[in-house]
Amino acid sequence: MTSPSPALSPAQIEAFIEDGFVRLDHAFPSALAEAALPILWGATGCDPNDPTTWAKPVVRLSGFADPPFREAANTPLLRSTFNQLVGEGRWVPRGGLGSFPVRFPSPEAPGDDGWHVDASFGTENPDFFEWRVNLHSQGRALLMLFLFSDVGEEDAPTRIRIGSHRDVARYLAPHGDGGRSLRQFLDDGFDWSADRPETLATGPAGTVYLCHPFLVHAAQPHRGSRVKFMAQPPLLPSAPLQIDRRDGNYTPVELAIRIALDKQP
Repeated sequence: MTSPSPALSPAQIEAFIEDGFVRLDHAFPSALAEAALPILWGATGCDPNDPTTWAKPVVRLSGFADPPFREAANTPLLRSTFNQLVGEGRWVPRGGLGSFPVRFPSPEAPGDDGWHVDASFGTENPDFFEWRVNLHSQGRALLMLFLFSDVGEEDAPTRIRIGSHRDVARYLAPHGDGGRSLRQFLDDGFDWSADRPETLATGPAGTVYLCHPFLVHAAQPHRGSRVKFMAQPPLLPSAPLQIDRRDGNYTPVELAIRIALDKQP
């Protein structure tokens, strides 16, 4: 099979290394989002036409492997971008998408809107807060945000601390392969990234944000009127990330870590 043509410009790749994310417009057709929404609404147990059934600020749905989700995860644009950011042959194609934290307009606090990074290994532990992250991002090549509904500034867009992936790399560096647990991250706090500028993951359905696995981000209360549907799956690596390669053939994900640790000019 012929590899897809490069999707990102050199400037976009540099921005990913510097900022920790890149936004892809029209990453998958909006028609796939429209086909997926009835499936997602059915799984929530809520009526899209009756806001009185929207009783909770957030309903969490697991993964979906129906055709709209499989196709959305595997467009030529996304495959090309995965190759550019993670390396050709270094990632695992997805058979679907999940999880979906479906966010409803609500005066209640969602209870999950603190700053954090997503854990990537140790997930066999029943205690979620013991899941872990290490400097090689074991088990995660990218954090991805797939917008299945239009998301404006009032629709609980994910908050992103620009450049915070470099702070996390420096935080993890002394802790070896064992890394740090989510509990240790939270106990230590995220004040060391608090001075980073923030942006919001907004956009029409079909937009995808591809994020460095160390990017600090957070949910927020929903102040709008339309329900937000977003998948936040990982892109799994087929081989561990490396920050000391003999051939020097580093991917943008790896380069960002090396720069944070002053290993790269």
